[in-house]
Amino acid sequence: MRHSNEVLTSGRPVIALQDEYAAGFVDPMHAHDRVQILYASAGVMSVRTPELSFAIPPQRALWLPPGLPHEVCCRGRVSLRTLYIADAADATAPCRVFEVSPFLRALILEVAAFPPFGAPTARCERIIELLLAEIACMPDAPYQVAMPLDPRLLRVCAAILSDPADNRDIDDWIGVAAMGRRTFTRTFKQQTGMGFAVWPQQVRLMEALSQLAAGMPVTQVAFDVGYDSPSSFAAMFRRALGVPPSHYLRH
Repeated sequence: MRHSNEVLTSGRPVIALQDEYAAGFVDPMHAHDRVQILYASAGVMSVRTPELSFAIPPQRALWLPPGLPHEVCCRGRVSLRTLYIADAADATAPCRVFEVSPFLRALILEVAAFPPFGAPTARCERIIELLLAEIACMPDAPYQVAMPLDPRLLRVCAAILSDPADNRDIDDWIGVAAMGRRTFTRTFKQQTGMGFAVWPQQVRLMEALSQLAAGMPVTQVAFDVGYDSPSSFAAMFRRALGVPPSHYLRH
């Protein structure tokens, strides 16, 4: 999210800020000079960059390298903690969604309570050092899809992202793109790293994970993301993540 330059240029190695956003809030494309970490302690965010689209449910966070344009959309009410990191050792690391352990969550909340100005104390420096070490250890979470560069394919992907329940078949989407079938399928796989049949399924999984994290019932989520029945949705979920939706909700 955007914040005042006075805060972001305070000279502290890590700046952590707290914000509350209403459902439907959108922060249009922008970038920062520092590494940015977006963590919602409550609520679900969607984040888009020119090349990727992410869903960020609670207890997950997103690493954004400096200078990368991104747009943030709040699905519901979001309680956000944003970290801005200067001179990060792995500042050029690509975007990634990562898990947030209870210990890392406690560190983020502690750093967010630090005063934004003035030299950090020795205790603050030790906590920040530990925070960065924990972030580096966190495993990735499967909440992203690659965006194509071809504007015709991008038009298709934008439509699917806006309505993951849209179950038009590949021939319909080829018509939307106004491309030949062979060119469509070959170019899509080259630019996204996956076949077209898989891409909408991944988008539906991202949307489903976001809705489940927001407390929606499994049956409603199944229909909302375009499945004919809760059982077919549960089968997809198990194939993708190895556990049924009920297990995900518990853990």
